[in-house]
Amino acid sequence: MKKTIIIIISLLLCAAAGASVPAGLPEPDGTYMFVQRDTCDLYLDIYYPEDGSETMYNGQKKPAILFVFGGGFITGSRDQKYNLPWYGELTRLGYTVIAIDYRLGLKGAKSVGIAQVNLLDTAIHMAVEDLFSATAFIIENAEALDVDPDNIVLCGSSAGAITILQAEYELCNRTAHAEILPDDFRYAGLMSFSGGILSRQGKLKFNREASPMLLLHGTEDRLVNYKQIAFFNLGFYGADRIAERLGKYGCSYCIMRYPGHGHEIASIMGMTVEYQDAFIRQFVMDGKDIVIDATVTDPEIPSGHNTSQSRKELYGD
Repeated sequence: MKKTIIIIISLLLCAAAGASVPAGLPEPDGTYMFVQRDTCDLYLDIYYPEDGSETMYNGQKKPAILFVFGGGFITGSRDQKYNLPWYGELTRLGYTVIAIDYRLGLKGAKSVGIAQVNLLDTAIHMAVEDLFSATAFIIENAEALDVDPDNIVLCGSSAGAITILQAEYELCNRTAHAEILPDDFRYAGLMSFSGGILSRQGKLKFNREASPMLLLHGTEDRLVNYKQIAFFNLGFYGADRIAERLGKYGCSYCIMRYPGHGHEIASIMGMTVEYQDAFIRQFVMDGKDIVIDATVTDPEIPSGHNTSQSRKELYGD
């Protein structure tokens, strides 16, 4: 029987958030075009571990972290300045970071939500298609890139988190969207900051065991719902429901619930590096078959009641 650990974390001072970031932003060690689309060429940036960093753990090479940026499928880029210090923190811990482009399927859209599901569905799967193309490029060029295809951890924020979770869902169920990847391919793990999964077949089902997941989500998130929005067989499922279904299928995961917080949890990658590192060590590298359910109170994170919760405020559309 899988061991479930329930944790309540109350931080008086957040050491990770208060840590100073060294001057200067990291520059990519390489930039590669991974696919040509009709409308644009898509690129990835790769950042290798900092010289002298610890790239091994228990005799294993640390994984590459493949990051998908946020921005509501409207805006954003792989080299957004506020993400660069976090990339640097990961490389100092011995991780390779790969940041990718994807097509912004909702750019120019005036109103998007579950009511405009076809438009949202198209945007999500367009991003998933680009993520899978980036993954296929990495697999095909693994030696030149010095990346182990069996040791890739996906990470995403907001729209990027939706993209990685949807990609894993398509992969576990071997849908047509996943056909570009080898049948036996799986990601080593996923780290989602305020993400969700869109389903047209009712409750989430995993026909193959999902990769270990770290799910961070604010309980008051009104942009990417923490629980679910469902109408008959159509549903959009947030971290709370994803964790519930992962548990039903016997999958390993760690969920970090942030009471009173909204969509600002999508942007706390730099404040939670210690959690990310611990997740990768325990779930991905040690292969612990456990469930961790944590409720986190952290005064360093601004309250969701005082931050943007609307698509227009967040993305300027």
